Amino acid sequence: MNEPADSQEPVRSGELVVQRRARWFERGALDARELWIVLHGYGQLARPFLASCAPLARPERRLVAPEALSRFYLRSGRGPIGACWMTREAREDEIADYLAYLDALCAHVLAQMPLAPRLCVLGFSQGVATAWRWALAGAHAPARLIACGGTAPEELDAAALGTRSFELVVATGEHDEAFTPQAARAEHERWLSAGLRCSLEVHGRGHELAREFLARL
Repeated sequence: MNEPADSQEPVRSGELVVQRRARWFERGALDARELWIVLHGYGQLARPFLASCAPLARPERRLVAPEALSRFYLRSGRGPIGACWMTREAREDEIADYLAYLDALCAHVLAQMPLAPRLCVLGFSQGVATAWRWALAGAHAPARLIACGGTAPEELDAAALGTRSFELVVATGEHDEAFTPQAARAEHERWLSAGLRCSLEVHGRGHELAREFLARL
């Protein structure tokens, strides 16, 4: 069977930067002394994730939960909806897009605040990699990074820290199969060796944000 005459035509690809709408949810006073950017995990949405971060709330804190730009149905085209920060498809583009998004959101939020707050970043699961990349490459350097249930991306090492230094908390649960206590200990040692002030927290739950752990932060 003969192939169509144009079957050997090369396929071209293109890229176009477009505007799109992003949303976030927040709680806390505009004159707070601390700004917390909390980054959800794979398949989560920002509003319920912010609710799960309620034990972090203090009078001196403003909590802001951005929602990842890629939403999808969790059950093959129906049912609940979640969002994710990136996939392996067009990986570098998605990383660049969410870094620019978080920079823009942080600048917008800071412009509303009369005092210069201490910036803290919390990531859970897939949000940990997002938090790490933004902490090192974003326009706003954090004072504290809380990495819950996930590791730093493989491409980041001590050299990637550059001149940035922050307090790091590596956290997991005793029953977390996605990010085991053994993996958390290795991550803790990795960044201690890199020169970060780093502590390890192991709570008694699984792959989740434990209320008792958040309340201690």
